[in-house]
Amino acid sequence: MSDHFQGDEILGKAFDAQLMRRLLRFLKPYHVLFVVCVLLTIGLAGIQLVIPYFTKTAIDSFMTLPHSIVQLAEAPTEGFPIDLGNGKYLVETLNVSAEARREWEDANALSVERYLFISKTSRNADYPERFPDLFTPVPSGWIASDADLGKLPIDELEALRGTSIAGIIRLALMFLLALLAQFVFGVFQVYLLQYTGQRVMYDMRQEIFAHVLRLPLKFFDHAPVGRLVTRVTSDVQAINEMFTSMLVNLFRDAFLIFGIMVVIFRLDWRLALAIFAFFPVIVFAAWQFRNRVRTAYREVRKQIARLNAYLQESISGMRIIQVFVQEHKANERFDEINQSKYVADMRQLITFAVFRPLMSFLSSFAIALVIWYGGFNVLRGSLSLGALTAFIQYVRMLFEPVLRLSEGYNVLQGAMASSERIFRLLDEPQEDPGRGITPESFRARIEFKDVWFAYDNEDWILKGVSFIAEPGQHVAIVGPTGSGKTTIIRILLRMYPIQKGQILIDGVPLEEFDLSYLRAQMAVVLQDVFMFSGDIMDNIKLRSAIPEETAMEAARFVNADFVEALPDGYHTEVKERGVTLSVGERQLLSFARAVAFNPKILVLDEATASIDSHTESLIQNSLRKIMQGRTSIVIAHRLSTIREADNIIVLHLGKLLEQGTHDELLDLGGLYAALHNLQFSESSTAGFDEMSIET
Repeated sequence: MSDHFQGDEILGKAFDAQLMRRLLRFLKPYHVLFVVCVLLTIGLAGIQLVIPYFTKTAIDSFMTLPHSIVQLAEAPTEGFPIDLGNGKYLVETLNVSAEARREWEDANALSVERYLFISKTSRNADYPERFPDLFTPVPSGWIASDADLGKLPIDELEALRGTSIAGIIRLALMFLLALLAQFVFGVFQVYLLQYTGQRVMYDMRQEIFAHVLRLPLKFFDHAPVGRLVTRVTSDVQAINEMFTSMLVNLFRDAFLIFGIMVVIFRLDWRLALAIFAFFPVIVFAAWQFRNRVRTAYREVRKQIARLNAYLQESISGMRIIQVFVQEHKANERFDEINQSKYVADMRQLITFAVFRPLMSFLSSFAIALVIWYGGFNVLRGSLSLGALTAFIQYVRMLFEPVLRLSEGYNVLQGAMASSERIFRLLDEPQEDPGRGITPESFRARIEFKDVWFAYDNEDWILKGVSFIAEPGQHVAIVGPTGSGKTTIIRILLRMYPIQKGQILIDGVPLEEFDLSYLRAQMAVVLQDVFMFSGDIMDNIKLRSAIPEETAMEAARFVNADFVEALPDGYHTEVKERGVTLSVGERQLLSFARAVAFNPKILVLDEATASIDSHTESLIQNSLRKIMQGRTSIVIAHRLSTIREADNIIVLHLGKLLEQGTHDELLDLGGLYAALHNLQFSESSTAGFDEMSIET
């Protein structure tokens, strides 16, 4: 098994193309929805680009006067010029190209003042006659400046500028429609994006859990439960955040930046160049932020892993902490880890606290540059006031995607690290349960032929073990701790492959059986019984298709009569890990579980080691009934529980030292006899001590 659980806090690349391709596989079933989300996002960016242009049009076309006076040696070719004499021409400034305005500006030929022109054929032609002091006659009509028009009564000014007011109302309605479109697009985009993200998360969680279910049991010997849970929860959520907030926003921000660049260059390329000359400072600040946030993020992840690990360990071992009065020491250790987590969080917060105000300052500085340089051009007449106003809005908009992209680096980095951990888990080799044989009859004859096994290299746990368990026989395995008893059970269940020798069932090598079929013929009862949350019935059936009547019969068969005395009987709720049940009650339920599945091979691993004498007597009675007609392999420390075994196998240091019936092994006078005499003398002494206490 890989050791990828040992370094969860270590981050990989900020972007890994191979990982991204594997991630996009989960997005492929929803690619149409994702494309729609991207199009909606680009549409939203397009609306965002248009809105400042409404402001420009409103100011230039309707709020400021449209004409200027230019003094040139010859008549201009643009702006519908009206010759005023002495080389002066009245031009409609909005209809003059930027190049022409710059030429006039360079020649100091463009006036600063703006004028309203009234043709003699206009419906407003009576205003010059009514207010002769405000209007100056020119060929084909009259003109009035801003200052002169300001002297008109408000009602007269509204009547005179009625066309402009109507234009502003139209623009306001268009602005409102744009906002409504932005709202509708935004609602659909958010819903579709979140729906797509939730479906991707659902599929990822489903695939991860299904993969974990098919991993070999040896994988879980070293896999921390908390880390596996993190794969299905936090790591999947990090990837969802990348899909829903970073990846789609990347399209929007790229489109927005490109669109803003195009628009501001069209408004005034010299002012745009002044802004982009300032851009390297922004890029440098973003680069520094990226480097610092990477370090801070790595430290936060490391401290989160430490904190979670210590919390899980402490809560799981709370009884030991309290029994040995170690609450103070445990709290001191937690305070130390919590302090490290606090320092890491503060370092990350300070990084963001400096970056955001810095970007805000740079944005304000850029806007100040626009106001200074652009305002000077407005006064000189080379830039309209509306264009300057739109320019300020576009510059402010330009900094938003830059800020999002800089902060999105953190999201991308976390998602890449999470995806690397997820795919390392998904790359763990699975068991292949469905390619072996499934014989119609299963007699359950077990034969070990010169079996050698080691967990690591050639550090042998079993050394040439050979024995036979005939169908229906009761075989017991005994020996000192570390002699390989439990290992025999593990390799019989095909949790680990053996290195040498053969294990045969009904003459067929173990590896040739369909794994699901093989394990369906076996039931295992362990010393430490695991109970699932739910009720007692669920824990007997394990949510399988076994009828409830069969489960109840199994419970009665093993003398688990306490269930029917409970308030809710078989539907009594079982708390986490069965803490509300005694050890003996959990053990009886585990026997009922085994009987309910009706196995051909029954494996008991220290099944009576942790229970009291009364419960043991109940279980012994149950065992006689359970093992009848089944091949049974029992690992036991209490030799008194295996006296009736058909064959007792004695292991020592991985070797089969002796085997036979109880009486045969006692007559042999070997290790079994020594273990028996030792336990018998201990029990006799214990009985004598109890009698002395009672006396």
